[in-house]
Amino acid sequence: MAAPPALATPGPLQQQPPATGAPAARKARLPAALIAASAAVAAVLALPLVFLLIEAHGAGTSTVAGLVFRGLTRELLWNTIRLTFVVTVLCAVIGTAAAWCVERTALPGRRVWAVLVVVPLAIPDFVVSFGWVSLWPWVQGFRGAVVVMTLAVYPLVYLPVAASLRAADPGQEEVARSLGTGRVRTFFRITLRQARGAILGGCLLVALVLLAEYGAFEILGYQTFTTEIFTEFNSFSLTSACALSLVLVLLSLIVLAGEGRLRGKGRVSRSGALAARQLSPHQLGRATIPVLAGFALLIMAALGVPVGASIYWIFEGGTHSLDGISLPGAAWQTALYGVGAAAIDTAAAFPVALLAVRYPGRARNLLERSTYLVLAMPGVVTAFALSYFTERYADSFLYQSTPLLILCYSIMFFPLALVGVKASLARAPVSLDEVARSLGQSKLAVLRRVTLRLTGPGLVAAFCLVFLSVVTELTATLLLIPTGAATLATQFWVYEQNVSYGQAAPFALAMIAVAAVPSYVLGRFFDRSAHAQR
Repeated sequence: MAAPPALATPGPLQQQPPATGAPAARKARLPAALIAASAAVAAVLALPLVFLLIEAHGAGTSTVAGLVFRGLTRELLWNTIRLTFVVTVLCAVIGTAAAWCVERTALPGRRVWAVLVVVPLAIPDFVVSFGWVSLWPWVQGFRGAVVVMTLAVYPLVYLPVAASLRAADPGQEEVARSLGTGRVRTFFRITLRQARGAILGGCLLVALVLLAEYGAFEILGYQTFTTEIFTEFNSFSLTSACALSLVLVLLSLIVLAGEGRLRGKGRVSRSGALAARQLSPHQLGRATIPVLAGFALLIMAALGVPVGASIYWIFEGGTHSLDGISLPGAAWQTALYGVGAAAIDTAAAFPVALLAVRYPGRARNLLERSTYLVLAMPGVVTAFALSYFTERYADSFLYQSTPLLILCYSIMFFPLALVGVKASLARAPVSLDEVARSLGQSKLAVLRRVTLRLTGPGLVAAFCLVFLSVVTELTATLLLIPTGAATLATQFWVYEQNVSYGQAAPFALAMIAVAAVPSYVLGRFFDRSAHAQR
């Protein structure tokens, strides 16, 4: 699943505020090593897109245009756009409504519901589709894709909106109410306007996840660009796969640009001496029972069905469910890949974030923002580009090797690490670094003893975010995984495609269990981040 960068900030392209105590413009000489490291990271992240453009140029404009402007592309475009629109709207409604009920009403058991509505984020999308399809075969096509993907990704809207509602200035709502504005009009004119950036940031993530998803759509029998690119690649129709990849990248860029224009610059932060106070929660009254029923139905559909289906198929398969399964080996391999990619991304994100936060400027901001273009490169496109390059231009060097797979993960999930690291650096006072320097400490000593300690929680959050993404990644892993190796996702996929639901179920539960730990750490980090902004 796409990446929850919007959990800490309204959106991945929004400029972070300068660190506390930092001057508006730093006149100190820019560290050459920091610029060189950041430029190197940006260059590596641009490799997949460069490979695609090289291949498109080599195939010829007329050939690529003929593949782009054909009936299949129009069909894929319609399937992708309508699904993205419907699911994004549903997630915006469900996520915003759930966040408002938890944060602004006297909902019974609100703390419990606040945890339960986020847990589905730890369940891979293809596991959610497996749970529904294995129990009810009618969940197929467009209808099934809408149901499954909405239930799988609505937390991407809920989390940033909940954080925004906690940090919003209550004075605006109080003023509106004192002027005679009703609750409904206040909600639409004030509350939603304050949370607009968070809602759009969550919708952006939902749209990007939908554009990049493969496993869930393959199980549901719904054809999109990702499923067709995967098919074309496996059929060795590389030029066709390249043409479709360029269209998918263009769609992602349009989504990113559209979200940036719609976001605006509305103020949602608290200000004033009394801004830290809390609004009295709204009493639900007669709506209490219907709201509780809605929450229960949502949790049962999003969490109960995939977990319950996995448990059901394990018992249905009996002792044969575990025959021939190397669950510990797949879990260990998954963990190694996750740790490797998370460590690389966390380390690579630090110089980019440090340059953007401590040495702001137009050129540095452009360099930092260029790394977010990776969000427009779905996993299947990144994996295809790296695989094709190694075969065509590197004589298959590193093809289907562990280093290439980890490099692919690192490119795909770098923006997730960057957001976590940047958020921590933005809150770390520069004055402490300056005090340490005035006491005779070297730059490296200040970095090690002060800066890294202050940003420690953000570094851990970034690590967990990338690790979580790797654990639940399927498409790129299927294309690049070394021969003989297996992850929890690929082993689940093999058994699911063979309709061996009893053997696939343990891997589904293992992925959920492994992903639950970093999900909990992330939830605590972003919850503290929201409270720190008050």
